[in-house]
Amino acid sequence: MTLADKSVVVIGSGFGGLSTACYLADSGADVTVVEKNDQLGGRASVLERDGFRFDMGPSWYLMPDVFERFFGHFDRSPEEYYELEHLDPHYRIFFKDGDEVTITPDREETKETFEAYESGAGQMLDAYLAEAENTYEIGMEHFVYTDRPRFRDYVDWDVFRHARGLSFLGSMEDHVADYFDHPKLRQIMQYTLVFLGGSPKNTPALYNLMSHVDFNLGVYYPEDGMGGVVDGITELGTELGVEYRTDYEVEAIRGEAGNFRVETKNETIRADLVVSDADYAHTEQELLPPEKRQYDADYWDSRTYAPSAFLLYLGVEGDVDPLAHHSLVLPTDWDPHFERTFDDPGWPDDPAYYLCVPSETDDTVAPEGHSNLFALVPIAPGLDDDEETRDRYRDLVLDDIAENAGVDLRDRIVVEERFSVSEFTERYNSVEGTALGLAHTLRQTGPLRPNRRSSEVSGLYFTGSYTTPGIGVPMCLIGGQHTADAVAEDYGA
Repeated sequence: MTLADKSVVVIGSGFGGLSTACYLADSGADVTVVEKNDQLGGRASVLERDGFRFDMGPSWYLMPDVFERFFGHFDRSPEEYYELEHLDPHYRIFFKDGDEVTITPDREETKETFEAYESGAGQMLDAYLAEAENTYEIGMEHFVYTDRPRFRDYVDWDVFRHARGLSFLGSMEDHVADYFDHPKLRQIMQYTLVFLGGSPKNTPALYNLMSHVDFNLGVYYPEDGMGGVVDGITELGTELGVEYRTDYEVEAIRGEAGNFRVETKNETIRADLVVSDADYAHTEQELLPPEKRQYDADYWDSRTYAPSAFLLYLGVEGDVDPLAHHSLVLPTDWDPHFERTFDDPGWPDDPAYYLCVPSETDDTVAPEGHSNLFALVPIAPGLDDDEETRDRYRDLVLDDIAENAGVDLRDRIVVEERFSVSEFTERYNSVEGTALGLAHTLRQTGPLRPNRRSSEVSGLYFTGSYTTPGIGVPMCLIGGQHTADAVAEDYGA
């Protein structure tokens, strides 16, 4: 189908918005992307200070097959826009009892690591990853690349045939426990749930597919980081005819299909159709009049949001051995951290957290003789993050890194920036300051996520992490295609 006679405004330039814009432009639409902030990429922003360059948002390049598929749709490849380096090690884990585990691309080496903790665990890893691969292949082909946003889309023989044997209803915690007894091995198999905004107790077992992503597909670093991926997709969009406007904060969406008025602080833009990649709740509650909203405030209050985060961006003198490009620091019992995130919101006393050190791979992100890293602690959305609290927690995290990751940063910091609940709210209009959107709980997966088509405003669509298939850069790229396909289905010639 062609959209050659249609003008479309895409609100927000996260990966969902950038992807949707490319697909719409490729279908012939006249596409304008408007972005509230001064750079494109949404949460994949870049911070530059004193010779340091930090990816402020996503930092794991996972599921390279999705990026190949995305660029391949336009007869291109990622390599035309950025180079990739396969990381070795994939990541390192520091347990707070002194244990250290390094996960490499070598499966046999990883199996030996598992065996050291539990007899037979190497063989069980093979079995677990075989199931994860099967789940990934079936899930991606029939439930992710095939858009099924409504319950009626699942009343299909193809769905029943391919869904047999997949674990939809159990939790990841129970599923992993069927394979491994040792608590540290269970943690290794479940840490990726952080990328989905969930906990082992509330994330469906279906997401065991993330272990295939982790162990089998590998972890990569793109040239210039995730900001380089944003630049690559933006360059592709420009080649397809997309126009980008930054510092264009949207204040209201008026009208309907064929006669939209997108009111920004700069000007009012007229368009035939509108796609919002802004926070879904913000779009409905702040940009639309009450009579045009699909969901009321009670609906949004009742949702389970993915965590927010406390982030420290640090430029430090010297090296930061033994940290790897990606490192995780985990308490031997991480249940209290998840409880403080989902059940009894508060700042965790013994946090699980992530450390990213791109300067281990890329010497352009820090001045010579320095290291670039950030620390990310998942925390409950909506927490009060006043300066006194942030000061206290900053010291707690730096003390914890020194004690449990073996590197003392405290007297070597030359650049420091903080980012937390307040900034996610202010910079991204994020409800309760969530860093990711709606968590992938059983009640918020697949057709239980918000609609990509507005049921109240003809010609208004949504894309990004709130819609299917959900959270994560690869999912938002795929969701962008689904939204563009919905627009073409409804208004294409």
